[in-house]
Amino acid sequence: MHELFATVNGIKTHYWQAGEAGSPVLLLHGGGTDSATLSWGGLIEPLAAEHQVWAPDLPGYGDSDRPDIAYTTEFYLDFVQALLDAFGLARASLVGLSMGGALALGTALNTPQRMARLALVDSYGLQRTVSGHRLSYAMVKLPGLMEFTWRLTARSRDMAQAGLANVFNDPLTAPAALIDEVFAEAGKPLAGRAFTRFQRSQMTWSGLRTVYLDRLSEIKAPTLIIHGRQDKGVPVTCAQEAARRIRGAQLHIVDGAGHWAQQEKPAEVKQVLLKFLRD
Repeated sequence: MHELFATVNGIKTHYWQAGEAGSPVLLLHGGGTDSATLSWGGLIEPLAAEHQVWAPDLPGYGDSDRPDIAYTTEFYLDFVQALLDAFGLARASLVGLSMGGALALGTALNTPQRMARLALVDSYGLQRTVSGHRLSYAMVKLPGLMEFTWRLTARSRDMAQAGLANVFNDPLTAPAALIDEVFAEAGKPLAGRAFTRFQRSQMTWSGLRTVYLDRLSEIKAPTLIIHGRQDKGVPVTCAQEAARRIRGAQLHIVDGAGHWAQQEKPAEVKQVLLKFLRD
């Protein structure tokens, strides 16, 4: 596995590349405290045994640059197109977690000719509102609140561990090494700025801006939806509805997993994803 950098749309972008043969696969991580390593560190090498794999840190995350810009779905969708160009991929399979799932969905809808296969893991973009939507709206929009929360997380490993309750069904099962990695990510300069701006761009009083439900029937690429049954952020009913709307979609529900199904049940997710990409 090679650790590399490329300049994409003028942004210094950190990424991992592995595998020298097989079909190309682009892995897209989620928002919040995330990075290519956090989302996909345990899957890059297994996938690389059969595929060429690219796993970038999106702008604002990991070891990529964190420019002072508006972070929106439109910005990231344009960036994904530029990534595909930079990596020389006319067509690839996209695997996206959470926010990365929404970017994979948007790419499948906007440029279907570039999609070989589509795999969504606890994907954003499948719900019209979040739980307690108007309270969440107020919290996200309140000046300084999100920034204060990020500062607390950066200073306290206990806070970083507590935050896993949002993405794990049972945060007490999170390995110590993963908690250390989350804490390290939260402590990087400008951590949380990209996600805070993304959240503020997404939240309206009545709903979310990025909702692909009404366009899912347009997707032609073979599609796999992996979803934690206990996902608190994106209820499993959203994945079930998406599977009904995408012709021929496969749905795999991971029992005992929350929003980070690939971290909470890594062996199960790896097996299902490898089979889908191989078939």
